[in-house]
Amino acid sequence: MKKMETRGLLFIPDISGFSRFVHDADIEHSRLIIQELLELLINANQLGLEISEIEGDAILFYRFGEVPELQALYGQVKKMFQDFHYHLKAYERRRYCQCDACASAVHLTLKVITHYGEFANYNVRNFRKLIGRDVIVAHQLLKNDIEQHDYWLLTKTISGELPPNLADNMNWSRGIKQTETAEVPFFYTHLTALKDDLPAVPTASSELAGKLKVLSITKLFTTDITTLLYKIGDISNRNQWQHGVKATEEIEHVLPRAGMRFRLVGECWTKSIRSINCIYQTDKISFSEMDETNSSVVHFTLEKNGEKQTALTLDYYIVENEQVPHTLFDSFSQSLENLEAFLHR
Repeated sequence: MKKMETRGLLFIPDISGFSRFVHDADIEHSRLIIQELLELLINANQLGLEISEIEGDAILFYRFGEVPELQALYGQVKKMFQDFHYHLKAYERRRYCQCDACASAVHLTLKVITHYGEFANYNVRNFRKLIGRDVIVAHQLLKNDIEQHDYWLLTKTISGELPPNLADNMNWSRGIKQTETAEVPFFYTHLTALKDDLPAVPTASSELAGKLKVLSITKLFTTDITTLLYKIGDISNRNQWQHGVKATEEIEHVLPRAGMRFRLVGECWTKSIRSINCIYQTDKISFSEMDETNSSVVHFTLEKNGEKQTALTLDYYIVENEQVPHTLFDSFSQSLENLEAFLHR
């Protein structure tokens, strides 16, 4: 009988700022933001780590076997940290939702706890759980006195002495965690400087070049620009106001931003849509939605016209020689009337 392994690595990436983020933020969008970030951390796994469980704002990874080489461990920490912050940087650039969750997401950050010790796993239906004193220790290390929350912490079980600096701008500090049974010495280094190496977020193409504007219609609404944007940008509302739309379907997790993809479903039709090229200013916001056949684009422009007045313009573009629906003007006009009624429900 093969002897069961009982020693291995415990690896916990933890999203810092999560509790305050959820408390202060729009709950639905905070849920989607955290879900995307946790999936991103799982996809960034390059050490063959197993998942024991997802713990709200953290993931308990583990791997039985020898202590990983410190350089490989740092490579894993670096990838997760940089992928995490690039995702937030891109979302800040592309979002057009101004709810508390979306506006504050960029302030989230990541800390990583790594500990080597003894533990075992057991199955409960489809879940693989971990048990052992070192699992408790790893979780206790999440609560410490380190002021900044973007760091990598490792215990002396991984590096008996002060670890070498593995990169420029890396400086290790010492710490001790007092648990109920013992003191746990650890080392930590801040990861903030890794954000300086993030690539630039590509500028989205407007997708309007080479297309012909065939319709423009404007209506003034008695509401502020942010509220109007929120009502339009939340695609789950589309059947409440967009003429002919009976339902919407997610293609991916839908957060209001350039790049989101979804389907509009009518009585006898389905159309796949990609949102593109959002430009946000205090008094003017614009974004476009392109049919994924690239045959047409609807361009939305919201302009502030006082504290409680916002003008919404819908422009419709087609590729040359594309047929214009004969009901287009009536459909757009009805949509704006429906939106007026929806805003006052």
